Amino acid sequence: MRNGRVFGAPAPTSPPWACENRLTATDETRTRTELPGVETSEQITPAELRLATRNHGFPLEALSYDLTPAGLHYLLVHYDIPVVDGESWRLRIGGSVANELSLSLEELRARPEVTLAVTLECAGNGRAQLSPRPVSQPWLLEAVGTAEWTGTPLRGLLDEAGVDGCGVEVLFRGLDRGVEGGRQQQFERSLPLAEATREEVLLAYAMNGRPLPPQHGFPLRLVVPGWYGMASVKWLERIIVLDRPFEGYQQARGYRLRQTPDEPGVPVSRMMPRSLMAPPGIPDFATRERMLELRPCTVQGRAWSGFGPIERVEVSADGGAGWGEARLGPQPSAWAWRSWQWVWEPPGTGVYELCCRATDSAGNVQPLRAPWNLGGYANNQVQRVPVVVEPAA
Repeated sequence: MRNGRVFGAPAPTSPPWACENRLTATDETRTRTELPGVETSEQITPAELRLATRNHGFPLEALSYDLTPAGLHYLLVHYDIPVVDGESWRLRIGGSVANELSLSLEELRARPEVTLAVTLECAGNGRAQLSPRPVSQPWLLEAVGTAEWTGTPLRGLLDEAGVDGCGVEVLFRGLDRGVEGGRQQQFERSLPLAEATREEVLLAYAMNGRPLPPQHGFPLRLVVPGWYGMASVKWLERIIVLDRPFEGYQQARGYRLRQTPDEPGVPVSRMMPRSLMAPPGIPDFATRERMLELRPCTVQGRAWSGFGPIERVEVSADGGAGWGEARLGPQPSAWAWRSWQWVWEPPGTGVYELCCRATDSAGNVQPLRAPWNLGGYANNQVQRVPVVVEPAA
């Protein structure tokens, strides 16, 4: 806590794209279906299938865990998982600094250590629910997880390197390589200097008390609490202090909210408020339709936001026509999701649609329907879970 704030960064109170102009209702459907990179059918494409087999989401029933086991945490790998020799690997820090640094993993482990529970969510979470569907990793709602990350604060290393007066952004380069947007590249993202020097930003070498698994960034990754997962660059090899804004692909073209390919768009940054419930009852194997006996049921879940702590969760059993207040529980840290519970007594047998929505301390509320964008980013519209209530046995 700093200056009485739970969140240590000077966070904005609402997303920068909240007031952006949108296409009119009469034009939007026709215009969107004509755009490249969108799919109008409900059939998954071969490209999406290839991505889906490489990346996996978080099973919603695992919302019962305060901390997500590493094997259940969501995973998004842009290119290939690099094979890294931890003994010879070094992190290099340079650019607009007084002293360039080169550190081994053991030297990083010897520095001041912090362990922090942090919820990470992919910026594309919810993409597959948009229509027309942007063609990329076809996330439904499961691209999230909360882990305890152990590492050393980035700010200490930047202080040691001595950022000079020209530094405005900090670039993070991973070892993973691929082709995107027609160009070969390593995955690179930058943060404004004020964000990079927040006390919560970590260079993490452990996850849930164990060395980072290869798929989660071994030997070192960045963890940026409050931001969507693309900012937490994995397999770090270089940190470069820049004297001008970074214009690489993942910054200038990827992870931007735009309606058409030609507009510059608005950069994706902090996580929008979201609540997820563990679907109650038991599932049908093929359809995942939920079956529930006619008796009182405790619906439970988690909620989080990058703009401030969760202050309210509401739950509906009629598709959003009426709402009830959930009881909020604890959260592992200021940067991790908050638990909630809601007791539901179905009035009778039949089909119901359960929904939940979160409100954060900045006043941001989950919408029933989120604005469409070409990349399918930051779609935090409410979760909907159809439930069939049957007579009690």
